[in-house]
Amino acid sequence: MSRLPEWFKSSYSGGEPGTTCVEAISLYVGGLRIRDSKLDLRAHLAIPAHAWAEFIGHATTGA
Repeated sequence: MSRLPEWFKSSYSGGEPGTTCVEAISLYVGGLRIRDSKLDLRAHLAIPAHAWAEFIGHATTGA
């Protein structure tokens, strides 16, 4: 039996309980979905693997 993936809080979200705001989940190979933890029943942003890899590349190099 496979387990469903679980949302996790971003390591950059912090502060007092109830103030963390970014959660992510990996639902498919390399892809990612992001949501606001305070609005968890609303829509989330789905990011394909290639777009996420490109974003991380730019974010880590500052380019």
